[in-house]
This record gives sequence, C-alpha cells and structure tokens, in this order.
Amino acid sequence: MNSTIATDFAALPLNASLIATMADLGFRQMTPIQARSLPAILQGRDVLAQAKTGSGKTCAFGLGILQQLEVSRFRVQALVLCPTRELADQVATELRKFARGIHNIKILTLCGGTPIGPQIGSLEHGAHIIVGTPGRVLEHLQQRRLSLDEVKQWVLDEADRMLEMGFSEDLAQIRGYLPKQRQNLLFSATFPEAIVALAKQNLQQPLQVKVEETDDSSKITQRFYRISNSDSRRQAVYQLLLQQRPHSAVVFCNTKQETQELADFLIGKGFDAVALHGDLDQRQRDRALVAFALKSAVVMVATDVAARGLDIDALDLVINYQLAFEQEAHVHRIGRTGRAGAKGIALSLVAANDDMRLALLEERYGTLQFDDLPEGVNTAPLTAHMGCIRIEGGKKHKLRPGDILGALTAGHDIQGSDVGKIQVHDIWSYVAVSRPLAKKAAAKLSQGKLKGKSFRAWVMM
Repeated sequence: MNSTIATDFAALPLNASLIATMADLGFRQMTPIQARSLPAILQGRDVLAQAKTGSGKTCAFGLGILQQLEVSRFRVQALVLCPTRELADQVATELRKFARGIHNIKILTLCGGTPIGPQIGSLEHGAHIIVGTPGRVLEHLQQRRLSLDEVKQWVLDEADRMLEMGFSEDLAQIRGYLPKQRQNLLFSATFPEAIVALAKQNLQQPLQVKVEETDDSSKITQRFYRISNSDSRRQAVYQLLLQQRPHSAVVFCNTKQETQELADFLIGKGFDAVALHGDLDQRQRDRALVAFALKSAVVMVATDVAARGLDIDALDLVINYQLAFEQEAHVHRIGRTGRAGAKGIALSLVAANDDMRLALLEERYGTLQFDDLPEGVNTAPLTAHMGCIRIEGGKKHKLRPGDILGALTAGHDIQGSDVGKIQVHDIWSYVAVSRPLAKKAAAKLSQGKLKGKSFRAWVMM
C-alpha cells in the first residue's frame, strides 16, 4: 500500500504559496506521518494518528490549518492544544515558519506559567490561530475573553500526555465551547485505553494512522547492566557517566521521586545536573530546560512524561535508570540519541524483576549485550564548559540574538567563539558563554546597552 502513497508536497492540493514555502524550507518529500495523514486532513476528515515527537506531525496538521484558513476573516479558526508551554511554543514557531508566505496571519499562544495580562491584550486585537495549554485556554474561555464560535479545526497534540497530566476534564469543558461542525485531529505517541475513549468522544469516523517507532541499531549502541538495589542503581549511573564522559546525557527514571533523588545525588558528587519532572513549578522547569539546552548542564535526569515533546539535540548518551514500563517507551527513550546521522549510546540498568521487560526487548532486538559496570574510571565530575546568562529583556523589547552577540563581542575582550546558543523569549533572553568568562559577560551586558536600553543580566548557572 505504501508504494501508492504520494510523498512529494507538490503532489498535494495545497496553495502555491504553501508549496513554495515548503520548498524554500528544504521540505520536498513528506515524512511517513505526513504522507499518510495530510491528504485526509486536506479533505476535511477527522484523523487519529499515532506518531512520536520529531515525526513531522506539526507540519501535517499545520499545513491542513493554513490551507483552510480564511485570512480576511479575522476570527479564531483553529485551536491547537498542547500539554506544555514548551511544546506550544515549538508548535507556534513551526506554524509561523510555514505561514511566512501568507500575509497578515496572526498566531497567538495562550499558556499557563506566563503573565496573563499580555495575553488579554493580544486577545483584544484578535487572532486566526490559537496554540495553547488546556488550563489557560479554558480560563480565557470562562472569562469570555476568547470565542471559539468560528473554529473549523481542533487539534490535540501529544494527547496521551495531556491525559497523563490530568487535563481530561479541561478538554471536555473546552469541547463545549466549540462548534459541533468542525474537523478534529488527534495526535498521540501512544494509544492507551484513555486515548481510544477520548477519540470516540471527539472524532467522527476518523482515518486511523499509525507510524511505527523505529530505531536504527547501526546508529545506537545498546548495553545492559545488572544491579541489585536503589543504592547500586545510583552508583551504577555515577560510574557509567564517569566512564562515558558525555557532553550531553539524559537519564530516564520511572518516578518523580527517583528523578529528584538521583539528580540531587549527582549534584552532590559535583556534577552539573538538573532534574525535570512533574512536581517542579514552571520557573524551576524553565531553569532546567534552558540550562540543559544551552549546555550549562551536562546531565538531565527526567521522567518520560516530563521529557516528552522536548526539542533536545546533540544528545550522545541515554541511560535508563530503570527499564521503561512499555516497549515503545524504551524505543522513544533511546531514540533521543543517535539523531541526524550521529552515533548514539543507550545504557540500561536491569534488576531481578525485569525478566518480562527483557524478554520483550529481546523479541525486538535479538540477543542483548550485558556488560560489567566499569571500575577505576576517572572520578572528576562532569562539569559544563558553558555558563548560562539570563537577560531581563526579550522579543517584547525588540531584542534579537544578533543584538546580544554584538554586545558581548564589542571591544574584542569576548570572542564570538566564546559565545554559544542564544534563546530570545517574550520577556527574557538567555545566552551561553564560556564558563570562565560568564561573570564578565553578565557584567558587560548589565553595564552596557542593548537596542539603546539597559537590561539587567546575571549568571543563572
């Protein structure tokens, strides 16, 4: 059947401007999820799709939304719900990229964990597309600041995670504000019973699409290690990190408590490590994500739920503190490494009660390679080469990455090679600077001017 599926964007009944934009972006051939779902989306059908983060699903529903959008009607015509602010921001950024050939489109993000005042002001000016988290969108609806009366498309992205985070009731209430006649698109990495029930409640005769998780054993080296108890687990992770000495690593745990305990253990050993789990507030979560993305933290210890949907690149090591509960979760974890043609390493700790999970992994991968834990390794803790500076200004102040880089390198006391990634958000910006120069760089930014204005800056990590 796959041989009959068109894979070229130009073969789709898309507006010429969208096809031209995709070509400009270098997207000519569709990914499997796009090739199997986009034709039905463009026909107006409901779609129930199983696909992981990074499969191209945002492009699939994004092109469907933009194709049907009537720009001259300045009303909310599409609602995209995401489980986290980070994913909502990523989706909105992608949609704006795809829409750059169409004039006067307004895409607005409505997410919790951010000030509500600016959102109220933006809603008063209207929007075509809303991308947001369920709780904040529902709050605006209940306060009559947002109308969904003319929505034609409703997208639930990472729907399984939204249910895991307790948004089921919010989704049901939001549905009550939507027109009965609409297109519904539900994307989920997994299909537990709760997702099947959600689909039955919201979708009408949907096309069901499933893109299998794939992992390339030629790119990812897997090794397994036997351990006896929690103390030996922590020590095993410590030894493996010292042996591998990665530039960036994620350690996956099955519970929030174990995630925090392991992160605290590694920090106590002198590692630049951060924790990411559901018990963190938005400020703590933002700090952890930025530190890891800007390479001022070497190790992130995370739960599966917290790490879903994150845009993590250049990851050279994954460690499974415990084996995942489900086989597809294991595939999703180890698929974080070995991306973009690079080699990756995935190491898993195995306890005596893991026989059933091991058997399922052996069915998929064949004979598993068991090794002894390393001894006599270099005990110097893993520390980051970059420091992370937070700047009290962002897009709302018209700041751009080039402004920050120019301010840092003016006077030639800090070289461009000393500056790493730069992130500019609405009211904050972050820049990575070589750690020995981080304090000097923060002082330089605070004492100087950006766009002719003064902004406070300090070393965050």
